[in-house]
Amino acid sequence: MRDRDDRGGSKDGAPWGVAAWAAGILALLVVLPLTARRGLRERLATHWGGSGEPDGSLPLWAVVVVPAVIWAVLVAGAVVWRAARGWTTVVLASGGVLLAGVQVSVVRANLYAADWRDADSVTVGAAVTVAASLAAALAATRVGHRPRVAEKPAGEGPRMDIPAGERRVWLSRTVNPWLGLISAVAGVAAASVLLVGLSGLTETMWMLIVPLAMVSLAFLTCSSVRVLVTGRGVEAAFGPLAWPVRRWAPADIESARVETRTPAQVGGWGYRLSGLGTTVMLRSGECLVVRVKGKDFAVSVDDAERGAALLNSLTGMSAGRP
Repeated sequence: MRDRDDRGGSKDGAPWGVAAWAAGILALLVVLPLTARRGLRERLATHWGGSGEPDGSLPLWAVVVVPAVIWAVLVAGAVVWRAARGWTTVVLASGGVLLAGVQVSVVRANLYAADWRDADSVTVGAAVTVAASLAAALAATRVGHRPRVAEKPAGEGPRMDIPAGERRVWLSRTVNPWLGLISAVAGVAAASVLLVGLSGLTETMWMLIVPLAMVSLAFLTCSSVRVLVTGRGVEAAFGPLAWPVRRWAPADIESARVETRTPAQVGGWGYRLSGLGTTVMLRSGECLVVRVKGKDFAVSVDDAERGAALLNSLTGMSAGRP
């Protein structure tokens, strides 16, 4: 048996793309009005007429909850609705910027106003928000519609000779310490706010604690990835607890190969869905690409060529190929 445990690092990284963006926008939508609470009234102006004067309002709790619910529904629809998956990056990029800009504008306009009717105008903020949202949509479109690289025929890729009676195993692990650090910071912040609330100094702010905890968990889960190739196929396990895990049986694997990929090619850092298929981008460079039922799954790990060679040999033996 031969084992290999390569612990690669990275200069930069992020958790799974959708989870990171969703958690970040959710945290901003919830945290911003709560942190500015002392400068806000119980009711905030949320609608402005054609004259630029406020003519509608919502209670503070609704200003926190309503955008968060809209964002949650938007994320769920973009991810779950099959027909919209091709536009997930565009929808979430522009929608997140739009909602965040609206929240910033509303909070800024209501800060230190004696009454919601005295809130400032949001004309400039609205114009900047719309422009930023359109720019985000354009950038996401350019990233998400990059041309696919030429597909390699099934079965093409490196192989290794495995003597009769010998069993081989390949293991490689990539760790991103920056993600672990960000997870720790968010976790400590969530715990601190919880302890302050339990001590009675303030109310327990669950709307702040929950988003921070979600961010901490998402970053921790994506701080590392471990890929294991055995006679039973290949598995990719995430996080320090090696969970969740994605597994593929030898019968489902068509081929394995090595590709050099960058964040620009796959649409960013983290767990990315693009024209190249699914890519776990924790560091730029060499990736193990596994083709399963006509679709590619790539993960950035060291010594990918040895892993691809072993996987091709094992799946070839399982299928009875020479």
